[in-house]
Amino acid sequence: MRVLVIGANGQIGRHLVKLLKDSDKHEVRAMVRKQEQADEFKADGIEAVLADLEGPVSEIAAAADGCDAVVFTAGSGGSTGADKTLLIDLDGAVKSVEAAEEAGAARFLMVSAIQAHNRSNWSEKIRHYFAAKHYADRMLMNSSLTYTIVRPGGLTNDSGTGRVQAAENLERADIPREDVAAVLYAALDEESTYYKGFDVVSGEHSPEEALKNL
Repeated sequence: MRVLVIGANGQIGRHLVKLLKDSDKHEVRAMVRKQEQADEFKADGIEAVLADLEGPVSEIAAAADGCDAVVFTAGSGGSTGADKTLLIDLDGAVKSVEAAEEAGAARFLMVSAIQAHNRSNWSEKIRHYFAAKHYADRMLMNSSLTYTIVRPGGLTNDSGTGRVQAAENLERADIPREDVAAVLYAALDEESTYYKGFDVVSGEHSPEEALKNL
């Protein structure tokens, strides 16, 4: 399938784009905000399009045109304020869902946050972040799309281990961003993940094994 990666210039996004580029069963299109980012991807032989999550839905839908799936890996980042969290992690995610529907991209994968579905487990320091993720996820669940919501634990820049644990509810633990990308890649056409949300942390199983056991 042809996959649009939203947030392709982010750390998870870059790992996922590489997996998709090297794949023999998927094609990738990277969505970025800046021309220099698009030029960098194109120099590596990767299709890239410009669109802004703070722009209109139609702009994102145009980026998704011709794609079968959309993966939302974008985020406002830890250095921004609550306003950007609302605009990117909530409204940007919801716009992306609406854009996927408009473009006819029936498959949608959302990168959320561990325990975002469980208000009693939200961190007090970043409740606005968890609230944004929670309601973006709920909007996706109420859409017409074949969705999967991946809720990773604490993200690290360690090298991926290729070993994860996935379940509806897990205790908070860390996971390398590279392994999150591997889970997203494995989930794309894994029917056991359709219409499901799950937490994922480092563990003992390959992503393929972990997802089949959901």
